[in-house]
Amino acid sequence: MKDETVGLNRSIGLWSALALVIGTVIGSGIFFKQASVLQLTGSTNLALMAWLLGGLITLADGLTLSEIGAQIPHTGGLYQYMTHIYGEFWGFMSGWMQVIVYAPSIVGSIAGYLGLLMVNFFGISGFWKAPIAILAITLIAVLNMLENRYGATFAIVTTICKLLPIIAIVIFGLFFGHENAVGETLTTVHQSVGNFGVAVLATIFAYDGWILITNLGGEIKHPEKLLPVAIIAGISIIIILYLGVTFGIFRSMSATRIDALGENATAYFATNAFGPLGGRLVNIGIMVSIIGALNGKIMSFPRIYYAMAAQHHLPFAKWLGRLNRHTQTPVNATVTLLALTAAMILTIDTDRLSELCIFVMYSFYIAAFVGVFILRRRNGGKQTRLFSTPGYPVVPIFAILGTGFVVVSELFSDFVGAVASIAVIGLGIPLFYYLKRYYHDAATRDVD
Repeated sequence: MKDETVGLNRSIGLWSALALVIGTVIGSGIFFKQASVLQLTGSTNLALMAWLLGGLITLADGLTLSEIGAQIPHTGGLYQYMTHIYGEFWGFMSGWMQVIVYAPSIVGSIAGYLGLLMVNFFGISGFWKAPIAILAITLIAVLNMLENRYGATFAIVTTICKLLPIIAIVIFGLFFGHENAVGETLTTVHQSVGNFGVAVLATIFAYDGWILITNLGGEIKHPEKLLPVAIIAGISIIIILYLGVTFGIFRSMSATRIDALGENATAYFATNAFGPLGGRLVNIGIMVSIIGALNGKIMSFPRIYYAMAAQHHLPFAKWLGRLNRHTQTPVNATVTLLALTAAMILTIDTDRLSELCIFVMYSFYIAAFVGVFILRRRNGGKQTRLFSTPGYPVVPIFAILGTGFVVVSELFSDFVGAVASIAVIGLGIPLFYYLKRYYHDAATRDVD
């Protein structure tokens, strides 16, 4: 059997897809953002509203993109959507930003945070932060070089493990919380209090990551049916969990204490509720959450490399587009992501680099959401869709406005970063035309 005949294994079912959505989104944000969202809003009621509104915007995003995903159920997600809707050039630009900068920087940022948590947890030297981060992504990458069922199973296991501390926090807060800070306002007024929009922005980032399941469209069973279910159900469950954790903590601690504790509020809650062991277990739960999020990203991002290589949109396309004949996974693409990520961890600030990508990435999200209207017009209103966005056109418009809020906020809060991200994506323009000419000439030589 030749490598060229090997295809992706369409073996991911609903439960695995659902676990990947939930597991990729829920990292550390829900555990550490409680105080910051409360400080920004100034009251627990507004904080809950911020988490709810951020969730509703994300749900509108998911409902909108599900219609596109059901019509274009191919490996590569956003790259494929942009290509089909706007053409080869814009598809390349969206993919280029992801594979060169966004994917390795976001994986490196999360892995670095995991390394930091682990050195603090075990009380070892900070020198080991980077080695631990690289070791973690290497082990997860190796797992995802095996058949995709292993990565999918790992997603289910880590998602179940991360849900345990979340459910414990919700149950304790609902039934045993006595402080009942719901309805309280902060007695100490922060300079940032009243900035409800910034609080919503923070929650939207905590909901981010669900779109990565679309990269696996070529490996999901009946993606035109299961992909919308996984996205919508996954986001809905995450909204409930995020609101439950927030409400549980507000039921158990006063607003003033949450404010004073900052990022340590959840750990203090766990220690106070379940004893010293509880705090340790929550820290372990957070690390498992991050590992699960890393697994989802390392499993999905290489599929963009693979999809772009299949269209000759990357250098070394033949090598990057090759699947392992035994595992039917893009091993070379995974190795490439691993190498780029490790290099970034050792040389640059991956947190800052991942932040620079937000402006451009969310701009592409808006373009994809607008694509719902384009596809409907292009299809002449024919009802050939297996999934249609409920509440059309209100829901897509809400998704566009909500995501537009993120883009505008980034432009005003980090103008230099926004310009830098545009500059990075601009570097792909000459590469696009070079590759187009190179592969065209290569094809001509082959014919001759």
